[in-house]
Amino acid sequence: MSKQRAEGTPVRVAESRPPKIEALTEEERHNGTDELDDAASSTASLRSSILEYRALNGRTFHSAAHAADYFMPNDGQQQESLDLAHHYLTLILDGLLYLAPIPSDSKGLAVLDIGTGTGIWAIDFADAHSNAEVTGTDLSPIQPSWVPRNVRFEIEDATMDWTFRANSFGFIHMRYLLGGINDWTALFKQAYRCCKPGGWVESVEVEPGFCSDDDTTDGNPFVEKFASLFLEAGRKTGKSFTVPTDDVQRLGMEAAGFSDLQVVDFKVPMGGWPRDPRLAEVGRISHIALETDIEGYTMMLWHHVLQWPLDGYHPFLDGVRKTLRDKRTHAYVKLRVVYGRKPEEI
Repeated sequence: MSKQRAEGTPVRVAESRPPKIEALTEEERHNGTDELDDAASSTASLRSSILEYRALNGRTFHSAAHAADYFMPNDGQQQESLDLAHHYLTLILDGLLYLAPIPSDSKGLAVLDIGTGTGIWAIDFADAHSNAEVTGTDLSPIQPSWVPRNVRFEIEDATMDWTFRANSFGFIHMRYLLGGINDWTALFKQAYRCCKPGGWVESVEVEPGFCSDDDTTDGNPFVEKFASLFLEAGRKTGKSFTVPTDDVQRLGMEAAGFSDLQVVDFKVPMGGWPRDPRLAEVGRISHIALETDIEGYTMMLWHHVLQWPLDGYHPFLDGVRKTLRDKRTHAYVKLRVVYGRKPEEI
């Protein structure tokens, strides 16, 4: 499809929509073809003593002195969940780390990973592209110290003015920034400034609300509560959690000046219910990733942002867990990848 920018310059936008996911039958479920592997991969706890972290409800968050106010913890439990999320994201992209058509020859390519988290994407990219130079930024220094020679990590708040020079990077990758961004257009304008002419920027975002193609999530009170938690928190903080639905990636990148925009949508199943083996594996890992730290994704919002009743929190978590463990519930979450190119200088 083609869209027109206000100033008259054509911006090509291509969209790819995911098909309906076919679920296993009841007979196939009873035959044990969708068993959830409860043994989640254990990852080393990546701690750092560089900053003083805040302790809330037994969890640690980024420094209270930092300008940003981010809802997710930065401790080992959250890190393990993030690394599992990286695994299912790589699987759903058919083993790829990105979709943007960056040059196959990465010699001299400068890459920036915004919101790097544990640094796992930056490390994997650096391993796969030994001639590239990769920089990962995040609020907390939770990345490992032993990394490939061509990767480094810096503390930076992506919502502030970026400290990098203009036209510095051939590829800028950002992932799972939901709940941390007030102004997505301003974010992409920073990316546009720092991206080299002809370079690419890619944004990957998920929506924390459960859907189903067969109505098996409809009317479920825990599914509805889970969605409303993030929706109301976004309204109160001004930091959107409904990024794919609001189309803020495409709109923000278009407003920033990127061209050749590509929008690719995915469905990430929660659990091993899909008949397709690859999607079933994605679903098993995404389910484990959520269960590994469902408290970390919801605690700050429930207790400190919305200040909902304390006695309702753990029954809510138990209800979500029970719902997603039920093989008759064919839940998935929406994932959207948007990438675009900074036009060559004329």
